[in-house]
Amino acid sequence: MLDSDTKRRIDTARDILVGKVPDPKSQVEQITIALIYKFMDDMDAEAEELGGKRKFFTKDFGRYGWAKLMSPGIGGAEMLALYSDGIAKMPENPGIPPLFRDIFKNAYLPYRDPETLKAFLKIINEFTYDHSERLGDAFEYLLSVLGSQGDAGQFRTPRHIIDFMVAVLDPQKGETILDPACGTAGFLISAYKHILANNRINRDKQDGQDKKNKSCESSSSMFISSLTPDDKGRLAKNFKGYDISPDMVRLSLVNLYLHGFTDPHVYEYDTLTSEERWNEFADVILANPPFMSPKGGIKPHKRFSIQAKRSEVLFVDYMAEHLTPKGRAAIIVPEGIIFQSQDAYKALRKMLVENSLVAVVSLPAGCFNPYSGVKTSILFLDKTLAKRSDTVAFFKVENDGFGLGAQRRAIEKNDLPQVQAELTTYLNALRSKSPTAFTKVTTAQIVSKEKIAVNGDYNLSGERYRDGVVRNNIFPIVSLGEICEIYQPKTITQEDLKEDGAYLVYGANGVIGRYDKFNHEFPEVTVTCRGATCGTVNYATAKSWITGNAMVFSPKIETLLKDYLYLVLKYSDLSSTISGSAQPQITRQSIAPYQIPLPPLEVQREIVAEIEGYQKVINGARAVLDHYRPHIPIHPDWPMVELGEAADFISGFAFKSTDMTATPVDDTYRRVVKIGNVGRDGQLDIADAQFHAYSGDLARFVLKVGDVVMAMTGATVGKVAIVNEDGFLLNQRVGVLRAKATALQNFVLHLLCSAEFYNFCQRTAGGGAQGNISPSEILKYKVPLPPLATQRAIVAEIEAEQALVSANRELITRFEQKIQTTLARIWGEETSSQVSKE
Repeated sequence: MLDSDTKRRIDTARDILVGKVPDPKSQVEQITIALIYKFMDDMDAEAEELGGKRKFFTKDFGRYGWAKLMSPGIGGAEMLALYSDGIAKMPENPGIPPLFRDIFKNAYLPYRDPETLKAFLKIINEFTYDHSERLGDAFEYLLSVLGSQGDAGQFRTPRHIIDFMVAVLDPQKGETILDPACGTAGFLISAYKHILANNRINRDKQDGQDKKNKSCESSSSMFISSLTPDDKGRLAKNFKGYDISPDMVRLSLVNLYLHGFTDPHVYEYDTLTSEERWNEFADVILANPPFMSPKGGIKPHKRFSIQAKRSEVLFVDYMAEHLTPKGRAAIIVPEGIIFQSQDAYKALRKMLVENSLVAVVSLPAGCFNPYSGVKTSILFLDKTLAKRSDTVAFFKVENDGFGLGAQRRAIEKNDLPQVQAELTTYLNALRSKSPTAFTKVTTAQIVSKEKIAVNGDYNLSGERYRDGVVRNNIFPIVSLGEICEIYQPKTITQEDLKEDGAYLVYGANGVIGRYDKFNHEFPEVTVTCRGATCGTVNYATAKSWITGNAMVFSPKIETLLKDYLYLVLKYSDLSSTISGSAQPQITRQSIAPYQIPLPPLEVQREIVAEIEGYQKVINGARAVLDHYRPHIPIHPDWPMVELGEAADFISGFAFKSTDMTATPVDDTYRRVVKIGNVGRDGQLDIADAQFHAYSGDLARFVLKVGDVVMAMTGATVGKVAIVNEDGFLLNQRVGVLRAKATALQNFVLHLLCSAEFYNFCQRTAGGGAQGNISPSEILKYKVPLPPLATQRAIVAEIEAEQALVSANRELITRFEQKIQTTLARIWGEETSSQVSKE
């Protein structure tokens, strides 16, 4: 358990760094490096005290020892030089484990202020640990500042939610345990601690004594592990994690190591597009997979049973398919999994209900605050019990022990213990084939699989099956048919659209063109009523043409504001009004009964004004994200040199299709950067093909982390991207730039990310699909080359700017949650009218 002093020290260390290192991720890296640096020295000191020898800081590396850094006589400049040199040379230290060498790889001090370093190391010096698990707990708290990995749809799972899921699954010492989207390895560590806690014996009872000392029974010192050395060895091998991000893999390896895993097994692996580990299964799977998919969707391989492009569908399918015959899983999922009507979602739910789903726990929106207000649920799978049961249990958590606002302060209300107890009771009843009815006030709702399957939707929202549900609303609830004229206007064809038309045309996807006539004089609220975007809400402008694919909702009572109607519908879940799978549609008959609250006009105006204020902040933050571009102001005193003086350029190799096979001959070189190479979004286009043995020397074509890759041909010529993982080969029409000793790699990257370089390449290549630029032309491009110290300062400044710009993503998330909270005020809580009698 993290103690308050340790938490305070970490917070203080971050406060010291924030002026020089504003990016939270960089703060984590700097504190991690310093803690491990001192941790190694502590281990050396302990070894000496026990009569052993130092192994981390020996020979030439002895001069970098922590005691020398903290010597009273050392000056600030000397401390800075010693520490900076120490972390830079640590990867060369033969005395440290390979894992630690990887951590120190490319490590450097991003600031040169002796006073900041002195204050920082003084705080780090206060950390003392007699066991790595204490450092691990501190490290987990440190990771919490990372918060959201928003671009990937990843959000740090709260510790109490992780522990709840682990407690329900109850992993055992002989079982294999997997997290296929492991992030910082929180689930694996919680499962490990759970197993250790469940394999303890009372020290006194082991000695044949029964002292019954009540004052000591709760002390952890009263217990010792019942696991044998062989048990512990097998246990460590049974834990496995995957993550697509090399940064997350590195952090999870450190986290596991510091919790007692001397050889942690976490792999950089794309669970959804790679097949290398497809035939590996697990007894227990725990995960909070990414919720978001890239534009265009995922392109998975063909071994999934559910054909989909959405990451959340594929991850759940993967986990369900990779359980052993007696396996079980707990998976956090977004609400789309619960009720979305697309074929892939329904097929997934059908497969789960028929084969493995035993329970669904609905979590309150706000569990992931302050990083996201997304609504989630937990799916519990158990292959054995699912076959025995013809029911699924639904539980609703309204309070998880913390407020659901941005601060997440602890509160007294907590439904998790009761849900855990009742869910465990339900699962045990299935195991013993006992009745599953509860005899007291309960959060459980047991629903037959037959009822869930009735209309083929396999909807997993527990409220859908609850009898006698009433709303405690503070405002009247009215149906859309009561308060709105609902109709589909006359449509026009694509041929009717005119480029110079005077009025906008609204269709299924918002604005679809212009027309020289309008059929609506005033702004109107519309809902897409057919097609893939069915249920999308738009607000057509005044004097526009609205087609028949967009159903109009026009207030027919004076006590309803259009602005209010638009906002309520925009943030409502209209999925229950959609029918059809191949061609989803909404009809007047299906949506007219849909109900919304109708507060007084004054309240409607207040809500609209409040939400519009939040939306302005969101729009401003999005504008920053859309328009920011790093800029390097060129000083006239800087020498202008050809790019060839700052970087080496290597052209790719024309690997033939015959060189690739589904069966890898050499696992070292698996993937090739394809022709097409760098997209306009700056991402590498990577083929996951296997590479056949090749007789030539491949070393010069192997990409390294940090390499700058650029397109040399085609419409994207001049686009660059940074390589962030190992194992790729450089194909033809792609080039790689590696900084020479006179330049920093990141400085070269920022130079080449400029509009000036891209325009130069486009002009030189001639433009178009057949455009081409040669290495000699690239290397002649003139770039500024200031001293290395100036380059470091520029890179640090740009990275600081990028951190501030990235903070706008969190701002958007927070203000979107504020909108949800504002709208939630007009709805009452759902409560059951069935009151149990004890």
